[in-house]
Amino acid sequence: MNENKAIDTPEQDEFRAYCRDWLEKNRPGPPPRETRSKKQPGRRAEALQDYEVAWLKLAYKGGLVGCDLPQEYGGGGRSDCQPIANQEMQRAGTPPFPSITALRFGAATLMDHGSEFIKNRFIPKMLAGEELWCQGFSEPNAGSDVANQQTFAEKQGDNWVINGQKIWTSFAEWADWMILLCRTDRGDKHDGLTYFCVPIKDNLGGSVEVRPLVQITGDAHFNEVFFRDLLIEDRYRLDAVGKGWSVAMTTLKYERSAGDYVEPAGGWQRPDADESSLPVEAPIIGLAKRSQRFGKTAADDPVIRDRIMQMMIRKTAFEQTNRRAQVEALVDHPARIALQFKLVDSEINQDMAALGCEIAGAGATMRPGDSNAPDRGTWPMQYLGSMGGTIAAGTSEIQRNQLGERVLGLPKSK
Repeated sequence: MNENKAIDTPEQDEFRAYCRDWLEKNRPGPPPRETRSKKQPGRRAEALQDYEVAWLKLAYKGGLVGCDLPQEYGGGGRSDCQPIANQEMQRAGTPPFPSITALRFGAATLMDHGSEFIKNRFIPKMLAGEELWCQGFSEPNAGSDVANQQTFAEKQGDNWVINGQKIWTSFAEWADWMILLCRTDRGDKHDGLTYFCVPIKDNLGGSVEVRPLVQITGDAHFNEVFFRDLLIEDRYRLDAVGKGWSVAMTTLKYERSAGDYVEPAGGWQRPDADESSLPVEAPIIGLAKRSQRFGKTAADDPVIRDRIMQMMIRKTAFEQTNRRAQVEALVDHPARIALQFKLVDSEINQDMAALGCEIAGAGATMRPGDSNAPDRGTWPMQYLGSMGGTIAAGTSEIQRNQLGERVLGLPKSK
């Protein structure tokens, strides 16, 4: 949900002051310039991964991660303070966090559906960055049709044996654990699904295999994951057998940022940032001010200025719509925000990146990381990467179908 509040409560006001003071003393230095691994082509650099994990661990110790979750599960026990921490990290220009699966929707799903054992075992380590997670939903024949899962978990005594394949699994190469949706009954499409927490890293080279998938950007943070007789204990199951579909819908709700839980989110930091270069304006505006055209900047071009303003209007409208959705009386349909949030957000990000490439002009064709490229080549990479955003968590086409059918009551498409 949107994180902006018009007026801070006394608790929030005190916490905001604490965050600003803590960040002033603990904001990390610039990240490593090398973003890709020299050992594994397409993979992100080990040094960059280590840098972001170290930052997550530090922010957690400082109380800026998991602020609103119960203390018994490693949280801060506060009320509506995670948005404050996020805002202050954005203001300070801190690095992003790794392991978005754990922070964005993993911990929330475990809170809603996990046993006491699962919540105590996993959530504190998720928040602290001690264990990284990935998500096992998509399969070669189960993309938009999430319920068409074929990865099968067979009950054997008090254990389960898992066989199958997942695909498009982000950052599986770094993951210790995976949240996994499996079929446990081939006779029922939706009620034949069950949800598990499964160990990845400890079983690599044995019952688990992770293979990289190279994207159009040249990166390989997507993977194929294969399970061959992976044995797990029944205590790592979430909710009841056959309730995997409802658990998965909870995960997707949070993945689309439509749940009650506000996930921890670090700031935005350019690869060439230093202590004095904090973001004070929208990146697209800064790009326009730095981009030269016929002796003037792109920001001086009235057409470009208008297009930037149109993007800012869309972005502001999106934020205010989600702020409005916090008022229960103003929500006309419970599924609307969950479905439209991801759809609108992913398309705004894609259109913003496309405009950034246009403003950068010929500079957008330069190699990513080149010091002469506008913003070191981040805009074309963001644009190419945005294609995954309009596919992940339900394609834009599927989201529109669901909005039409579930919210507007239109007839199902044939």
